[in-house]
Amino acid sequence: MALVKYNPLRELRTMQEQMNRLLNLSWNHELTGEDLKEGLWQPAVDIFETEDSIVIKAELPDVDQKDIDVRIEDNTLILRGERKHTDDVKKDNYHRIERYFGSFQRSFSLPVTIQQENVSAVCDKGVLTITLPKNEATKPKQIKINVK
Repeated sequence: MALVKYNPLRELRTMQEQMNRLLNLSWNHELTGEDLKEGLWQPAVDIFETEDSIVIKAELPDVDQKDIDVRIEDNTLILRGERKHTDDVKKDNYHRIERYFGSFQRSFSLPVTIQQENVSAVCDKGVLTITLPKNEATKPKQIKINVK
């Protein structure tokens, strides 16, 4: 077993980062449209837009697919689930536990330009990809210019 020199500032820095994350969540939820129903942890999420859709990617390592629930209610996408702690290793044998376990919930306000009936979700390598296709009327269109 390797010896690790104890550094109290590292622990303090970790605690400060977690507090900053919680404060940012509470202050920025109005800007992001997310409800504050989250637990101790929430999956990291990337949201980007393509020509045809809006895509949400959530990191869900060690979360069983059966423990993930994705639904749309009142123009809000709700992502909830649970990462369960396995008892493969006894608690006495752990040297450090930094990952969070338990239930989580994220919610995102959806624009009205989404085809809600065609939303799809795929989980691959611990990343959940939710594809929200756009309505045909909102997709960009190329207009040809005639030169005289």
